[in-house]
Amino acid sequence: MERADIQGEAMTIESEGLGTALGTEPGQGPAAPLWQALAREMRVARELLEQLAGVLVNDERFVLDYIDQLQAFDLIAQHVDESAALLDRVAGGQSPGEAIGQVRLSVMQDRLRAALD
Repeated sequence: MERADIQGEAMTIESEGLGTALGTEPGQGPAAPLWQALAREMRVARELLEQLAGVLVNDERFVLDYIDQLQAFDLIAQHVDESAALLDRVAGGQSPGEAIGQVRLSVMQDRLRAALD
């Protein structure tokens, strides 16, 4: 397990390899369609999060009071998007190492690389 600090909120992250966590090796077996479906669900969650953020930023007073916390919505959306893209790449047969190398958030990429070590 690993602790991460996102916008001042500590959270615990399980450190498991992708193949171990999802029950099969990347791009092999019957799990690939599940990985792709999971990636789509993550994108739906990102859209819902962005819609909620859009509603909240329409309240000027709320924005002034919680500007720092609202920035976390964008960071969460980026993490979800990168995670979904990673799942798609691995489901498509790319090796986990190569797929992780394409993650655009360096802190996330570092944590994922550490999970494979």
